[in-house]
Amino acid sequence: MPTENTRVLGQAALANSSRRQFIASVLAAGAAASVARLAGADAAPAEPAKGVCTLGFSTYGTRSMKTEEALHMLREIGFDSAEIACMANWDADPANVSTDRRADLRRQFKDSGMKLACLMDDYHPSVDEKTNGRNAERLRLVAQLGHDLAPDQPIVLETMLAGSAPWAKMKPVFLRVLPDWLKVVEAADITLAIKPHRDTSMSRPEEAIELFNELGKPPRLRMCYDYSHFVHREMPLKQTVAASLPWTAFVSMKDTAIVNGKAAFKLPGETGDIDYAALIRQFYQGGYRGDFNCEISAQISKKKDYDPMVVAKQCYKNLAPAFVAAGVPRPGK
Repeated sequence: MPTENTRVLGQAALANSSRRQFIASVLAAGAAASVARLAGADAAPAEPAKGVCTLGFSTYGTRSMKTEEALHMLREIGFDSAEIACMANWDADPANVSTDRRADLRRQFKDSGMKLACLMDDYHPSVDEKTNGRNAERLRLVAQLGHDLAPDQPIVLETMLAGSAPWAKMKPVFLRVLPDWLKVVEAADITLAIKPHRDTSMSRPEEAIELFNELGKPPRLRMCYDYSHFVHREMPLKQTVAASLPWTAFVSMKDTAIVNGKAAFKLPGETGDIDYAALIRQFYQGGYRGDFNCEISAQISKKKDYDPMVVAKQCYKNLAPAFVAAGVPRPGK
């Protein structure tokens, strides 16, 4: 492991208490506002809503580009924020981002006014303790990268938990492994957002909520909400948002179509099957003030004719009007 990465790991455990208090207060306020409005999420708030939400794009959809190039492109298109994909062997894998490069990326975020919305990595709880240990070490490395890129803001890291066994069989594994990861997350001063993902062991919001409750509602463990994993499964948008809202730290957006009986992911806004204005409005009225982020499935990005710039522009064209229709303000808009 690079010496510089080893040195900076220890800094995460020494994060100042004010940032911890700020994150806790933001999560508590969002949850309180959400609970207060769940019964009538479509109704207007009692008082005029304040604050902005951001429209972002994940570099999960720009793997062919350097992270710096992708950020410049996204800002030119008009996005407010970016999720940075940090998986092993990707451009933003912490092992590939030197101290100097971290400083350059930090300046790029600051100078452009873009927000680091989230980090993405892939951690799968396992019955193998060596695998769990490697995942915990990556958690530390990615957390430090986040602090280096955006030292003055709360850091959210998203992952799905995966697994192919039924929920009842994998749930005990998740409950056994997550407490150890949460110790790392707490020391690293970040929030871990787990994504219910179709065709995996944890595929429904209520399953993630079961974990939250049985683990004692840890404030550092939240949900990444992505309706593409619930649509066409008799899981109405309004109900899934209402259930997820108090727990959500990050929102991903993409479409899903059923092709030959199987789910196929599409660009956000492509199918017209998801009412993104309603989704954004309900989250906002429930107190959410985070990011709504365009995610491009590998089913799309691995195609030979895939062009990340063309796709990013189309996503912006599809989603920016949804904020206007929802009456939800964005920074500077």
